[in-house]
Amino acid sequence: MKEITENTIDVVKHDHIDQESIDRLELYGSDSEYNFSVNKIPTENPYTIDGQQARLAFINQNLNVSTDYLSGKKVFAEHELLKGNIENYIGMAQIPVGVAGPLVINGTVAQGSFYVPMATTEGTLLASYSRGMKACRESGVITAVCLQAGVQRCPVFQFNNLIDLGKFVNWILDHKQAFVEITHATSRYANLSDLGIDINGNELVIRFEYMTGDASGQNMVTICTNQICNYIIENCPVKPTHWVVESNTSGDKKGTSLALTRVRGKKVTAEIVLKREVVKSVLQTTPELMAKTTASFINGCVKSGALSTGVHPANALAALFIACGQDVACVSEACSAIIRMEVNENGDLYCSITMPNIIVGTVGGGTSLPTQKESLSMIGCYGAGKATKFAEICVALCLTGEISILAALSAGQFASAHKNLGRK
Repeated sequence: MKEITENTIDVVKHDHIDQESIDRLELYGSDSEYNFSVNKIPTENPYTIDGQQARLAFINQNLNVSTDYLSGKKVFAEHELLKGNIENYIGMAQIPVGVAGPLVINGTVAQGSFYVPMATTEGTLLASYSRGMKACRESGVITAVCLQAGVQRCPVFQFNNLIDLGKFVNWILDHKQAFVEITHATSRYANLSDLGIDINGNELVIRFEYMTGDASGQNMVTICTNQICNYIIENCPVKPTHWVVESNTSGDKKGTSLALTRVRGKKVTAEIVLKREVVKSVLQTTPELMAKTTASFINGCVKSGALSTGVHPANALAALFIACGQDVACVSEACSAIIRMEVNENGDLYCSITMPNIIVGTVGGGTSLPTQKESLSMIGCYGAGKATKFAEICVALCLTGEISILAALSAGQFASAHKNLGRK
């Protein structure tokens, strides 16, 4: 039984970097523990068996992980693993998986060089992310910080009138600790961390927010919230006329106007300063052109009514989510991002991205299926205690993609790259 504290549900939610994380970030480069080798992935013979074998050998030797299922050496036959993942199973959709890297990160948890598996059928995608990673490596290191965590479920309750609703809300606020205890009794991993009230006439939405450990947590929070709602209906003095366990306001599997104002999953921010000479040599453009293009894109987001300012974080997340057994539909919320690119006083380019809806897990869901397990293992993110590390890798990867595409657009290379690498 997990320890229950009286103030569990009264946590003030805000962005935070604890002192231990700050100390860890500052150690990068000053201690041998935080210095990493950077080996180049073999890119020769991109469309031959020899090239594939060279890259597999590189991964196996440098990362000491198995790629038997990814390479096709072993064929999936453990059908019992499919329980909880699919119904009416008939076979596997084969999506090509490539590797990009190394992605060098100095994160609060993710520290080191990472060779990132990405599943896609879009030509130019891995080449673009690889170029962004190269520009970052040659300039320094991407700093990544997880600021907040939480997963919501938002049931809705309807009443005859506001008086009944008011009595119900008062009872709810007096029984918060009971909800904490129900959560602990229902799940080994979930912790109820916050509760919000939203009243619209005779309709009430309660936002239950949970910490879900290393699982992405959608099923976990649904089950816990349903148990809490059953307790409420059985014991509350004023019964609602109607209720549903989700009001469609939690942001689950959709982009919403709330996406950038609160956390769903994990909120991560990442930054790097690109050296002027690297922007010129690797990205074939200038810091001024990239900053100007970014400003135009942000204006375009405003004019088109976009909910965030990222150019294509969905590309990175979809490719990584498919490879690593995540709920791919969550890309619709996870891709919400705020990007910044500004020329600093030295003439270099400051780049950052903030993403508050990185809803990922390293246990449960599809993470234990063979190729997905191998992909997570390649970046050291399979199993318990790895979800925050994985989230920081996700956001650092997205940053490299934003850098590469904005460089291509600013230099007039966008169309030619797709012509050369994205056509049959």
